[in-house]
Amino acid sequence: MGLVDLKSSEKGIDEKMGFGGKKGTKYRRMDSEEEGEEGIHHLGERWREKGNSRKYVYVCALFASLNSILLGYDVGVMSGAIIYIQKDLHITEFEEEVLVGCLSIVSLLGSLSGGRTSDAIGRKWTMGLGAVVFQAGAAIMTFAPSFQILLIGRLLAGIGIGFGAMISAVYIAEISPAISRGTLTSLPEICINLGILLGYVSNYAFSGLSEHINWRIMLGVGILPSVFIGFALFVIPESPRWLVMQKRVKEARSVLLAISENEAEVEERLVEIEEAAGVLHAAKGNEEKAVWRELLSPSPAVARMLAAGCGIQIFQQITGIDATVYYSPTIFSNAGIKSDKEILAATVAVGFTKTMFILVAIFLIDRVGRKPLLNIPSQIASSGLCAWPSRRRVSSGLVSMSFLSVARVISVAGVFFIFSAVSVVSVVFVYVCVPETKGKTLEQIELMFQGGREWQKGELQLGDVEHLIQE
Repeated sequence: MGLVDLKSSEKGIDEKMGFGGKKGTKYRRMDSEEEGEEGIHHLGERWREKGNSRKYVYVCALFASLNSILLGYDVGVMSGAIIYIQKDLHITEFEEEVLVGCLSIVSLLGSLSGGRTSDAIGRKWTMGLGAVVFQAGAAIMTFAPSFQILLIGRLLAGIGIGFGAMISAVYIAEISPAISRGTLTSLPEICINLGILLGYVSNYAFSGLSEHINWRIMLGVGILPSVFIGFALFVIPESPRWLVMQKRVKEARSVLLAISENEAEVEERLVEIEEAAGVLHAAKGNEEKAVWRELLSPSPAVARMLAAGCGIQIFQQITGIDATVYYSPTIFSNAGIKSDKEILAATVAVGFTKTMFILVAIFLIDRVGRKPLLNIPSQIASSGLCAWPSRRRVSSGLVSMSFLSVARVISVAGVFFIFSAVSVVSVVFVYVCVPETKGKTLEQIELMFQGGREWQKGELQLGDVEHLIQE
């Protein structure tokens, strides 16, 4: 982005927009960074003049969501590939659980390290780094001669997935306007489910090959989406929030010009970002101690955020999302389907249905809000739509790594009875602990949590929260 030639007719554009200092001031090309800022500025103007700023935001969010296709594909493809891995490498049931479930837990390590890395090198280049790490892991899995090597590749792929997927969600949240943030931040979830569906289709398509070859091709195809990520890095801009944190306010303003509807929105979002960044920089000196102190002895507002965020993510997993995705072939086999081909075809149908309901939820999330969707147990147990995937990995891994063992003891039907009971409890949790965030910016949501549980009295308005904070 930003490689746009300046024409003589465009010299006065900064004067019209009010960003060029005194009237008549011309651009000065001091270095390539300033030249890039000018290019982004003009590109933003052109997107907005054509009324395409919202389309541009969607394009950026879609490209950023490609990391989620990697996650979804790796989750989905393993459900079918494991059938042939068992036959080729003769792995045990315990090794199967470890191979399937370790991705979720290891991706947490990538998520944790991804935060610091993205603060250092930027959001979009961190996504690219995650794709490279995933490629390495996928290549190792493709040529693995034993369970041990296959596990190493799986662990490496998990780190790359956690690295990229978490930062993708952060990036999308930071470029999205409040009015469409729910839809845009749900794009990674759509891509996860699209990736799962593609994994299922890959299982079915290559199942007729030799048992020594088919599962390797299934896993190797997962490298392809990362190629598109490389292209995306040269299309999407950097996060304006990150740019402000790096004191590159002019560049942040240029990005906001491209992704906002008008100048008033640009100024409003820039002020909010600068205020939030100012708080972060003020606390940076004691950041490490402050974070641990806040986690071990959180303020009421942080405690509410932790309870709501962690609670939603844990409930999403202990209602059986990933266990169902990973072990669909096992579930269908237990139901009486014997042919591998028929089992994989039924699994494709599950992936298609799951994706369709995700699209329905996407359509509704910015219209009816998040809570109504969360309060439908079936949505919590199949969509996983209203929370970021990278922060629910531990519970996902624990469920996935214990599903087969528990099912052997109480049967598959018994496991799903537990899942349904947990879904009922989750509805109560959402009603009590989770506020409605429809139409709110990230900064406004923070104010809502600081205002206590007033949202239970008919969803408190932002102005009321600000009044409470001032008092």
